[in-house]
Amino acid sequence: MNSRWDDREAAACANDLELRCYTSRLLGSDPTLVLHGGGNTSVKLTGKNLLGDDEDILYVKGSGWDLVTIEAAGFAPVRLAHLKRLAQLPALSDPQMVNELATQVTRASAPAPSVEAILHAILPWKWVDHTHADAVLTLTNARDGEARIREVYGDLVVVVPYVMPGFDLARVCASEYPRQAGADTVGMVLMNHGIFSFGATARESYERMIMLVNRAEDYLKRNGAWDLAWRAGAPAGAGVAPNLARLRKAIAGAAGFPVVMTRHTDARSLAFCRRDDVATVSQQGPATPDHSIRSKNLPLLGRDVAAYAAAYRAYFAAHEPQAKERKKMLDPAPRLVLDPEFGLCAVGRSAKDAAIVAEIYAHTIDVIARATALGGFRALPAQDLFDVEYWDLEQAKLAKGGKPPLFAGEVALVTGAASGIGRACVDALLARGAAVVGLDLDPAIATLHARPDFLGIVADVTSEEQVGDALRRTVDAFGGLDMLILNAGIFPGGARIDALPTEQWRRVMQVNLDANLVLMREGHPLLKEAPRGGRVVVIGSKNVPAPGPGAAAYSASKAALNQLARVAALEWGADGIRINSLHPNAVFDTGIWTDEVLVSRAKHYGMTVDQYRRNNVLRTEVGSRDVAELAAEMCGPLFAKTTGAQLPVDGGNERVI
Repeated sequence: MNSRWDDREAAACANDLELRCYTSRLLGSDPTLVLHGGGNTSVKLTGKNLLGDDEDILYVKGSGWDLVTIEAAGFAPVRLAHLKRLAQLPALSDPQMVNELATQVTRASAPAPSVEAILHAILPWKWVDHTHADAVLTLTNARDGEARIREVYGDLVVVVPYVMPGFDLARVCASEYPRQAGADTVGMVLMNHGIFSFGATARESYERMIMLVNRAEDYLKRNGAWDLAWRAGAPAGAGVAPNLARLRKAIAGAAGFPVVMTRHTDARSLAFCRRDDVATVSQQGPATPDHSIRSKNLPLLGRDVAAYAAAYRAYFAAHEPQAKERKKMLDPAPRLVLDPEFGLCAVGRSAKDAAIVAEIYAHTIDVIARATALGGFRALPAQDLFDVEYWDLEQAKLAKGGKPPLFAGEVALVTGAASGIGRACVDALLARGAAVVGLDLDPAIATLHARPDFLGIVADVTSEEQVGDALRRTVDAFGGLDMLILNAGIFPGGARIDALPTEQWRRVMQVNLDANLVLMREGHPLLKEAPRGGRVVVIGSKNVPAPGPGAAAYSASKAALNQLARVAALEWGADGIRINSLHPNAVFDTGIWTDEVLVSRAKHYGMTVDQYRRNNVLRTEVGSRDVAELAAEMCGPLFAKTTGAQLPVDGGNERVI
């Protein structure tokens, strides 16, 4: 591990708080040190208050901020003198501590201070850095962990036994630091929790962290426990998708809400899932209790979700008498699944949550493998892990989470998603919290959105092979399929029947009808495993109820698709799948309506282009977003008891009315 300090970047910082942001981001940019909001940093500064009095202020990372992106606004300014006095109290509950911290913040808009603010306050250093470095966690979780830590660091660090974060930990550190610290002390190791470094300058504190972590890494290298060789065979492919969808449905049933489940079949994940001792090493707990908040204590081995949930409930019942304030059990569904065929499956209420779980466990795998190479992995006792998972402060955070988005944990697939109605559908579904897969021939679909809840796939919907591959990738990425928006279609230039080329007729039928049959047929096994029931929305056309001359192929293809949807509604109702159709008309911001087609159709009706755009009862223009919003709502609870319906989105068409 190398220092990333850059003199020019540091010189650009206008003050110590900006320097604090700079070195915090250096730490946060290395995932072997800090993962997703973990770790915290602080700096002690003196400034004048409104009355002109000097005050010593601790600027400590605020709740909800991530070190990799933190800015000055992410640090909570807390009166240092009060924190030091709090550290002298014999006892303080965590809710009382949080209240005391809040009353001493000097900026009303500041985030809540880290629960380790008192710990930062009692350390006699201006700059304090705290990370959950993988190498250090490996040592603290190895057999004879404390002895190894003392062997590696000697007098360089104070060693503190594990205590749950909060006031009690601050009290222990306040006692242990003066007792153990000497002239050479530059850091502190909290067993099974992480490592602190401190210094008189920002650079000194940061580079001491790098030095201390390097010592741990060097120790692992000398003892043959650093380089990891992951060897695994190929992942299972054919036939896995429906089984993954069933597993996701079972997990959602245990959780009580839909979930996203991402499948990971990289060499590390597969090799770990296929270890002979996976049932032992994976069932001891996480590398640090800080990781259990998002990934829970133990992964599910195999696919028996019901047994996992029952064991979880029994575990809660056995520990509940010791937890006076714990009124509600967290959902008993796993957040991780380890299966030799599936690989590692990470579960979350959203794609982002699942991605975080997966990344955390990837680092946990490394810690377990390296600690095992040192003689054995030793996680904390179950009671300590339970206490963090049901920590009052974490329960309070969950309670403040608010109502989840409408489609949180659900997965949608949209065809023709790179532009027009399809793109608007993608946006409408993402805005409602769904994870979305977009299919399109246009390569732009692959980069339409750069976010964990979107997957763009370049695919030809007329290719059964490509459709099958897209569905498999959908399940690998998000665990299943809940909503299918059939939007892809073509509208050729106008041609009367007596001049309609056979090839044009066949091509329109292939895209507008045959491709949708394949998507529905191949998607059915996944849709019937949707936790809230599958939903299909067919983007039809006004030409279904009111065809026009010169559009025989298009009108016939959309009419046939409409009949296909009606039959599917009849056949799939028993599977809890509902199919409804929208019939838009004159939606001109789509790929179908090229300037050439628009001019041609307007001329056919003896209108100007502007007149043609608003040629409806309401004299309004219908846009892609209008169609997309209704398509999204048709997948929601307002239409929960509707199937086989057809709704116009056309501003009112006299021939349809």
